[in-house]
Amino acid sequence: MTHPDPTHVYENAPRATGCGVPAAYAPPAGPVGRVRGTGFVLALSIVTLGIYGLYWYYVTHDEMKRHTGAGLGGGIALLIAVFVGVASPFLSSSEVGMLYERRGMTRPVSGATGLWVLPGFLLIVLPVVWLVKTNGALNAYWRSQGAQG
Repeated sequence: MTHPDPTHVYENAPRATGCGVPAAYAPPAGPVGRVRGTGFVLALSIVTLGIYGLYWYYVTHDEMKRHTGAGLGGGIALLIAVFVGVASPFLSSSEVGMLYERRGMTRPVSGATGLWVLPGFLLIVLPVVWLVKTNGALNAYWRSQGAQG
């Protein structure tokens, strides 16, 4: 009995390398991002009246793009945060989830995680839940890739 060529399944799929692995599950080629404590991010965001939050959007998206070669990148994420701020939590959670998906792992967060922020103008605790979930998942991913912290 002959076995079919396993690369045939991915014949039309984009390739990360010539090894036949589909790009969606290719190992990232870029550097690992930095672990940032969620309490630290929250405290600095409050103390700086949200300016650190904008920095967080920039630097985390920049790190994710450098790590995977895909995603918004820091500059675009910052522009979205400044001009269409309500979209940023959805985009950030989605990109963090995609880090996991690209490794063939279950997404701990997704774009829907951003829904925690929507009623945030009524209850400040809900955006904190979003930050705990999203930053926690990002930190766990970086640690799984060898980051210290």
